[in-house]
Amino acid sequence: MTVTSTTTAPVDLDVDLLLLPFTAPPADALVDALARTLGAAVARAAADFEADEGEVRVAYPEHSVAPRVALLGLGPAADLDDEGVRTAAAAAGSAAHDHDADAVGALLPAEGGLSDEAAAQALAEGFVLGAYRYRTYKTDDGFAGPATFVVHVGEEHDADAVATGVRRGDRLAAATGTARDLVNRSPHDKTAEAFAGLVADSGAEHGYAVDTWDEDRIRAEEMGGLLAVNRGSFDPPTLSVLTWAPDDAVNDRPVVVVGKGVMFDTGGLSLKDTKGSMDKMKSDMGGAAAVVGLFEALADLDVPLHVVGLLPATDNRPGRRAYVPGDVVEMHSGATVEVMNTDAEGRLLLADALSYASATYDPSLLVDVATLTGSCIAALGSQAAGVMASETDAAAERLYTIQRAGERTGERVHPLPMYDDYKTALDSDVADLTNVGGRAAGAITAGKFLEHFVDAPWLHLDIAGPAFLDAPDGYHPKGGTGFGVRLLAAYLRNYVAVRKQA
Repeated sequence: MTVTSTTTAPVDLDVDLLLLPFTAPPADALVDALARTLGAAVARAAADFEADEGEVRVAYPEHSVAPRVALLGLGPAADLDDEGVRTAAAAAGSAAHDHDADAVGALLPAEGGLSDEAAAQALAEGFVLGAYRYRTYKTDDGFAGPATFVVHVGEEHDADAVATGVRRGDRLAAATGTARDLVNRSPHDKTAEAFAGLVADSGAEHGYAVDTWDEDRIRAEEMGGLLAVNRGSFDPPTLSVLTWAPDDAVNDRPVVVVGKGVMFDTGGLSLKDTKGSMDKMKSDMGGAAAVVGLFEALADLDVPLHVVGLLPATDNRPGRRAYVPGDVVEMHSGATVEVMNTDAEGRLLLADALSYASATYDPSLLVDVATLTGSCIAALGSQAAGVMASETDAAAERLYTIQRAGERTGERVHPLPMYDDYKTALDSDVADLTNVGGRAAGAITAGKFLEHFVDAPWLHLDIAGPAFLDAPDGYHPKGGTGFGVRLLAAYLRNYVAVRKQA
């Protein structure tokens, strides 16, 4: 989708659908202006339009190049924020599908306290997110979605600010779409090697570097966790190293982001149930997908930050050589892990990558993002991801900042405690630790397992709940949501701002 801004008068915009945002209740002056400009039909449509957040009312104007206009509800002006505009614009994205609108235009909100840049970003971001549909395997000739979206810039607006906001919103939503596409892709089309190829293609297109490790390189690095999980697979593992290192980076030591890349998770010999569990496990690489989307956003928006991404990838299957409960695995760090459940495999991949990152890059910040535990879904549902950090004074600021980023982007996170008491659940009689800690506090004990392999300031994001949905929720579609892309982009944007001020 091409997303731009324009100074062309609204009545002259050559679009199939024109979006007119209103706060609640609709101001009489705006309704009267509509009647004078677009005709009585639009005024009649506005007569019983409440402008509740996300409410859409389509009308057919007498005086407009656009054959349809959509009255778009933003909710009360006093409550208007980025998320309200984003949610409303997403509803308009769905309306565009309902009316096969190939070209869509939009006015900026006339009321509320948002800056031109913020309003434009939220409008573009929400529309692109809401218009998303995954059609790769569809064989019909159904409507593919809008091809263009244009935001009107009036005389009262700052044209440069609007253009900046539109571009940022478009790029963040498009990067989220990449992550959604990767998650929704059929498992047979995303073996570890196929996924690594898609990552390399993304790097070539967007301008970040990608180095792909094959099984020999992984073995040379002694990544025993990744190799153990891969033993039951017909396909070899990979590890993709993504690098964004602009000349004007504000950090000398990189931020490293690790994404769990289990391409499909059967549970291994600890086999999952099919209904409601294994049937969704093409999504178990949602963390790796989010990191790919993040790097596209960093490169497209030219973020002045040195960032490295590590994506360990394999599937987890019960093949003839599959690892078994009771196996002791020697990890990259040298620590030994007693495997008590082969369905707790993601943490083994992540632990090797976290250990390698700590030892190799001396990162200023280490973040991992993973669809890690059903326990986190039980605790938080799909409304928020769990976020964890080592119990230190410095961690409190990181946790607060990423929570604020979650509130701004609508990708919310909630902290879970990481008391040392929880680590005792990982005690092993035969190895340094076990890979599971029992039923109680499963998301936290998984975090404590990862903590064992980290030697840097660290955040752990368990996105198992919001990464893949059974039904659409606002601008989050059914299936892969791309959760984490916009959250981490916002968090790292703040990370840059703080360092520029220092």
